Amino acid sequence: MKKIVMIMLGAAYIALGAVSANAAGHANPATPHSVIHVVTVSWKEDATDKQIQAALDGVKTIAKEYDGVTRVWVRSIKVQGERTHAFVMEFKSEKALEDYAGSEAQKKWYEVYVPIRKQSTTFDITN
Repeated sequence: MKKIVMIMLGAAYIALGAVSANAAGHANPATPHSVIHVVTVSWKEDATDKQIQAALDGVKTIAKEYDGVTRVWVRSIKVQGERTHAFVMEFKSEKALEDYAGSEAQKKWYEVYVPIRKQSTTFDITN
């Protein structure tokens, strides 16, 4: 009987360790649960450098005005294919990204961005 109790306690200990290790993996800062919104863009041929810069500056403004955005990146170091620029917005959560669609912050930025955007591709990525 004592042997069975010891085996059961050992099995419970191993199971608890596995659960704890799995839970710790979700708290890993290398795999956050924020959402990265990656956009690659090509501009209309008549878009000026000033208009393009205003659109990219608008991405920075969104981070200040929309609480769901935590960080942004706007300076492309390397681009490939037809796109000439890319920018990234980090959202606190999938819900924050969903709420951003159609928000006043997005509508305000679209006034500057959409008229000069020729084409864009978007990737929303999370863990």
